[in-house]
Amino acid sequence: MKSFSSSSFAGQQAEPLDLAHAAVSHNPQALFTDFQWFLYQGQDTVFFTAFSKTSFDQDGLGNLVAEMVALAPQLTHGFTGARPGHPFPKHILDAITSVELVDEFDGYPDKWLGKSQDILEQTDLPLFRVMAAVRRNGPDAQGRASVIQVRSSHALLEGSDSALLTRSQSASHGTMSDKANKLSLGARLKGVLNGGFTAITYIILANLLAPPEKPWGFKTLALKRHRLRLLANKLGVRQRSLLFALVTHALNGEGDEKTMSRKVIGAAYTMLDTKRNDADDDFFRVRALEAKFAVIEDFVDYVRAVDDTVAAIEQKDITKFQVMMNAMFKALRGINRVLPALPGKRFWRFNGGIHVVLTLVPPHRTYGPMTHGMVEPIYCGAWHSATNIVTFCPGREYVTLSFSMETRHLANVHKVEALLDDMERRAVTPRKMPASVACSSS
Repeated sequence: MKSFSSSSFAGQQAEPLDLAHAAVSHNPQALFTDFQWFLYQGQDTVFFTAFSKTSFDQDGLGNLVAEMVALAPQLTHGFTGARPGHPFPKHILDAITSVELVDEFDGYPDKWLGKSQDILEQTDLPLFRVMAAVRRNGPDAQGRASVIQVRSSHALLEGSDSALLTRSQSASHGTMSDKANKLSLGARLKGVLNGGFTAITYIILANLLAPPEKPWGFKTLALKRHRLRLLANKLGVRQRSLLFALVTHALNGEGDEKTMSRKVIGAAYTMLDTKRNDADDDFFRVRALEAKFAVIEDFVDYVRAVDDTVAAIEQKDITKFQVMMNAMFKALRGINRVLPALPGKRFWRFNGGIHVVLTLVPPHRTYGPMTHGMVEPIYCGAWHSATNIVTFCPGREYVTLSFSMETRHLANVHKVEALLDDMERRAVTPRKMPASVACSSS
């Protein structure tokens, strides 16, 4: 995982707040970039959850939210009556926070997880909620007094924001594209043409082929980082590749009972790239890549093939796919502006042959007042209609896995740990690890 930063690139002066207020008074999403608009229209949501040694009450939780908004002012955008950049009054803080008393933490955080569509229903409230469950009789044997969860529209927060907030650092978004690093006219034109063609093609195919809604579920898993590091070294692969291989191999199942594919697993995965260009989105730092993992029964052969696939993808120009995607978002927004009935509800249930999205967020390491008292493991995750998603969240001691997917795949989640146990016991022929792999982190 490459380094990440909250810094933005130099650009034109930001619009005065009064102009921003005027814009959002007519259209609450007027300040959204095309990528933000896409995620808002798709009703994509994200969550962050962790246990804490702090016992929250309503005022304490409200103070935490006020501090969070100060560090991530984009949370003041996107709803009717929004005043971008201004702190929330107390009645707003009270409306978006909640505290409940519980006897034990059994079943948390999984019992809290869901699609979070409720945060989008009341259009005159901010597009996020913060909730805490507090143990009635004080801290448990592990010192945990409460569990906290932040749920948000994905249009406002991404994984790097969550990582920055966990460290009590600013997650404010300036101009995230680099206007000084201009793509060639040919590359830009190709991206625009491919993006426009993809948008039209997806609208047509989605409205013809989109599957019906399927039973959906959520589950989390926490693995010790040290175990993963040792096994990655033993197999001679990147830790990232090991994570991708563990979940895809386990979720796909064995033999003739495979639930994703018998030949090739279509995957999209995300990473951060500090080499920005002028065609990048002005809000999101994330970069998406597309991969195809050939299905191989033996896990050692499979994980090494996944590692080779990841290496080959990242040795190429990793901006190409994201440029096309950004152009597609822009085309979809333009089409919707002219024909509001498009892209249509079925569009959001069409995944274009992608079996799973693998999201590796930057390391979440608690530091400072925002996360005082918070303890690992820390969980992050996302929901997007009809998209199987696995979110990997590395901390100091744990890497957590959050699964949002069809329930038929969730039935195989337990196989991830079983596969890990088996590989730790198995004797493996050493593979010389390239220096670039040995030095890379998860």
